[in-house]
Amino acid sequence: MKNFKLFAQSVIVAATISCAFSCKKEAILEEKLDINNLATTATPTGREFTLVPDASGRLLIDNSSKTYQPGDIINLKGTFKSVQVINTSGSAIAPITIRNVSGTTVNIGDPAWNGGGYSTGLVLWNCHYIKLGGQSGNTSMVINGSKQAAKAAYYDLQIGNKSDNIEISNLTIQDGGNGIVAKTDPVKNDASTAYPNTVMQNLSIHDIVIKNTTNEAMYIGHTATYWDLTSNVPYYGAASGFTAGHQYVQPIIWRNVKIYNNVVSNIGLDGIQTSAIDQLEVHNNEVSNWATQKNYAHNGGILIGGRTTNTNTHDNYVHDGWGELCQFYGSGENGSKHTIVNNLFRNGQLDGISMRGSANAIVVFSNNTVAYAAGNLIRINGSGGQTSANILNSNALIAPRNGTGTIYDKNYIYLENSAIVTEGTGTYANKKFVTSAAAGASANNYYLPLTGSLMGTAGYRRI
Repeated sequence: MKNFKLFAQSVIVAATISCAFSCKKEAILEEKLDINNLATTATPTGREFTLVPDASGRLLIDNSSKTYQPGDIINLKGTFKSVQVINTSGSAIAPITIRNVSGTTVNIGDPAWNGGGYSTGLVLWNCHYIKLGGQSGNTSMVINGSKQAAKAAYYDLQIGNKSDNIEISNLTIQDGGNGIVAKTDPVKNDASTAYPNTVMQNLSIHDIVIKNTTNEAMYIGHTATYWDLTSNVPYYGAASGFTAGHQYVQPIIWRNVKIYNNVVSNIGLDGIQTSAIDQLEVHNNEVSNWATQKNYAHNGGILIGGRTTNTNTHDNYVHDGWGELCQFYGSGENGSKHTIVNNLFRNGQLDGISMRGSANAIVVFSNNTVAYAAGNLIRINGSGGQTSANILNSNALIAPRNGTGTIYDKNYIYLENSAIVTEGTGTYANKKFVTSAAAGASANNYYLPLTGSLMGTAGYRRI
């Protein structure tokens, strides 16, 4: 058994503030990291290290000196108030794995945090080729966020400072402000923190339970269109509105992000929020009871946000939340393609599906079931530039306005500000029904068609 002392460096950790429009929240907080003692063990079959918390319950892994090599396994044992992993990299063929000790549960985070330093449970900072997660399902590694009055400013898991090639799996994340935050803020005089100088590659988030967060369950990708380096604040308008004499850059984008097999519930703001991503796939997730704050600016069950290109949203189940079931703000730049296919969206208290993309974005929206929304089932707004013909095929559209009062055809698909759709015909026709009974669909079985249903092949099919 050897003891190593790893010395602290400054690290920037983000905290969340709310702004007037969806996902426009940025603030910066500087922290100092403490010295930590690490207990290490080696096994005959490979390099494994078992790390325990220091006397304050914290752990810093600063791999600037290359103590940990590609292929190494770091086992965490005990209960940690915070775990900060910085300057740590594996390789494409041999990532560094961070996990719990077999047969134990590791708990990370500080439910008693109520302001000040250490505002994040677990941080990956300037890290690359990392696999993080429990060895035996999502109960073997648990991140517990703040439960105190200041909890909105607490990040449960942060992936920052250009960290990429990251796989996150088999975790339970609960309480705190944001469940997972994965983005990099631009820094003045550091061109590597801006796009297109840097692109963060490969992020996989799967088989995770996230519940009871005050803000978003997932905040993946930077929401700011531009960053004002002079004032160090985000900017969301057009370039024509830049302040004279200020320096602006665009935040780094992610490329190749996959979010799948996650369960998200009891969330204050958006459920799964994404932005600034090329090649995004969101599939086989269940999202329920989001937007509990009832904030009209932050209420998407699944949100495909601004600066997203080439997205595929499929086989998700989004249900029983206050907000909109799915929101789309993606871009059609460079001929990018967007599909939303075979999802079940039901029981929302606002509009069902809301689209307001840019740059002539075209969405292929097919074989989805959208059932029971308090407003319109699908609403497409061309004001941001989503004015080319979107394609809507083989969808089951059931009970706009919750199936009550006078229901007009426009309540199924509502178009405004030059938005256009092309609806399928024949076997590709959208099927529209006032209630689930009229559809012959089983509300207790994923709205699948019953014998004699008029839905035909339209709508969601559970795989």
